[in-house]
Amino acid sequence: MSIRTRFAPSPTGMLHIGGARTALFSWLHARHHGGQFLLRIEDTDRERSTEEATRVILDGLQWLGLDWDEDVVFQSRNREAHVAAVEKLLAEGKAYRCWCSKEELDAMRAEQRAAGRKPMYDGRCRHRDAGPLDAPHVIRFRSPDAGQTVVRDMVLGDVVFDNRELDDLILMRSDGSPTYNLAVVVDDAAMGITHVIRGADHLNNTPRQMQLYEALGLPMPSFAHIPLIHGPDGAKMSKRHGAVAVTEYREAGYLPDAMVNYLARLGWSHGDQEVFSRQELIELFDVRDVGKTAARFDQDKLDWLNAHYLRAASPEALADDVRARLAALGVTDTESGPDLVRAIALLQERSRNLAELASGARFFYAAPDEYDDKAVRKHLKASAWPLVEDFAREAAALEDWTAEAIHVLISGLCERHGVKMGRLAQPIRILVSGGPVSPPIDATLALLGREETLRRIRRGIEALKPAV
Repeated sequence: MSIRTRFAPSPTGMLHIGGARTALFSWLHARHHGGQFLLRIEDTDRERSTEEATRVILDGLQWLGLDWDEDVVFQSRNREAHVAAVEKLLAEGKAYRCWCSKEELDAMRAEQRAAGRKPMYDGRCRHRDAGPLDAPHVIRFRSPDAGQTVVRDMVLGDVVFDNRELDDLILMRSDGSPTYNLAVVVDDAAMGITHVIRGADHLNNTPRQMQLYEALGLPMPSFAHIPLIHGPDGAKMSKRHGAVAVTEYREAGYLPDAMVNYLARLGWSHGDQEVFSRQELIELFDVRDVGKTAARFDQDKLDWLNAHYLRAASPEALADDVRARLAALGVTDTESGPDLVRAIALLQERSRNLAELASGARFFYAAPDEYDDKAVRKHLKASAWPLVEDFAREAAALEDWTAEAIHVLISGLCERHGVKMGRLAQPIRILVSGGPVSPPIDATLALLGREETLRRIRRGIEALKPAV
């Protein structure tokens, strides 16, 4: 049997971390077994579903590299199949029409609560005479009255539901639209889905869906419910824990391979290994190895992983993204400045993400128009200026403008002045970059070039050196 999994998001919002991890686990399970991974957009909620959200979901999956097989299925286009399934259940006496008004349902639930019982539909329309078909009504499933429904879950193990606790769910609303549980069963069966991998928040729907599979005579898929992701405080992941949409991480400069690696480790493990290539994940992943408890989101670990992947990437592969980020920072011309690939190589080791890298590279292409006031007060005291002026004079005559030659010049000047290298390196760094942080000063100046380095130093002297 060829394994077929699916990811079925609703286009009512962004692709969040939890949904992205569910998609990844479904994708890995299919790829591990040489099967197919399908995508269905559950857009039956016409009021809340938007084309923009659909585009964001597709874009997020593509960015993560979670490619799907076959064309995207849109649930709203399957209405005829949903209606046919309901009509089949009605014809076989497995569903019935319900004319209960909102007021009647509210009164029924209030009475149940007052009696200390769980509020649920009591099946009263099962036994009523049929009402007018042109009057508002819904169609309900005739759920089993006794026995149990056992979900044999690939992650959680056997989960038992008492059928008496499952009331007659609505299959078709009064406006003729199908409900989630009916549409999911019909669509999964039509798509040939063999394994439904989804969040544990869907677990309570599963016994109802299993009953529908049986009632419709459809093949039952295997189920795997993934525990939710919690924030560091143990609460359900939310916006207050930081960025939760996948696109936010992309905009912040995270790499897709790092995100995939991190998401895979949220609830799944293989020994003590932390770093996995995509191919390793495909070879090693087994949904049965997913933990039964909620995973906790760890921003520090994500940053560590992303920095690892950033260091391992070729500077050439990062250039287009960094160039676009520089443009967003106001640097529209990187061709007339230092070689961008060399600048990236200098900054990779000290950056956690592409946004930091681009921010750190900006000064190579845009001379500072202001200087960090705290750094100026700390490092550009009166005693620093003779050192800086000596460096500018000797740098202008330096035979070879290389990092090695610049290092020798700076260390020689500091030795003659009897100071540590930082006493000269930091003032130079502030004058050429505007602040106290940059790659090693010799490599920075070598990349910046002699002419630009001296231009910035002289401009800084003029702007910052106190008049005597």
